[in-house]
Amino acid sequence: MNTTRTSPAPLRVAVVTGAGGGLGRAFSTALARDGWTVAALGRTLSSLSATVTDCLAASADNRTPQPHSAVVCDVTDASSVTEAFRTVTERYDRLDLLVNNAGIPGPTGRIDTVHPSEVEQTFRTNSLGTLLCTQAAFTWMAAHGGGRIINNGSIAAHAPRAGAAAYAASKAAVASLTISTALDGREYGISATQLDIGNARTELLETFSSTEPMFDAAEAAHLLVTVAALPAGVSVDAVRVTAAGMPYLGRG
Repeated sequence: MNTTRTSPAPLRVAVVTGAGGGLGRAFSTALARDGWTVAALGRTLSSLSATVTDCLAASADNRTPQPHSAVVCDVTDASSVTEAFRTVTERYDRLDLLVNNAGIPGPTGRIDTVHPSEVEQTFRTNSLGTLLCTQAAFTWMAAHGGGRIINNGSIAAHAPRAGAAAYAASKAAVASLTISTALDGREYGISATQLDIGNARTELLETFSSTEPMFDAAEAAHLLVTVAALPAGVSVDAVRVTAAGMPYLGRG
């Protein structure tokens, strides 16, 4: 009788923000399929629970060492972020990867017509939220041997659409934060990647345009998993992926 047992894979823990749907759910399930244990962060427990269910199904065959989890968190609130990351690190005693994905489209319209309060909320979610989560993860990683941070940016940071100034500017701030994180993380073994995605098929994209070419969000998730799985000594500073034929080059 064959008594050989397959040992579970080494524990690798990933925090994914904005994990309740869209790219966040696609990222989470792809990571789970690759053997990561996922802590899904977001504001709504019901949608996060659905993501965890998908992660459990995706990881059913790879003997994930510890179960995935849903952690309610408002990335715009410093105390909420601190508590969420405390929950994750106390539960798993490690944190290898942070995927800063939480974001909102913000107001659309000519630049002199958008309301300042809506612009402020866009920056609070997309830029400040990325900073707060990065700070929490960075603190843990610096004290525990390093890690990797991947920021879901946007090609809008480099080539904005007309009528979407708040979103584009908030993502430009994320691009700058990514560089700062990589520089500050060098001596601690922390790398940072800017993942700029153009027209992956999600609910967010429909806010801007449904007529341009799109591609399956699963392909963006596959790319993220590839970067996440690289050895600690390999850094990817920035990567850009778009739907073939979308009007990105020369946009303006």
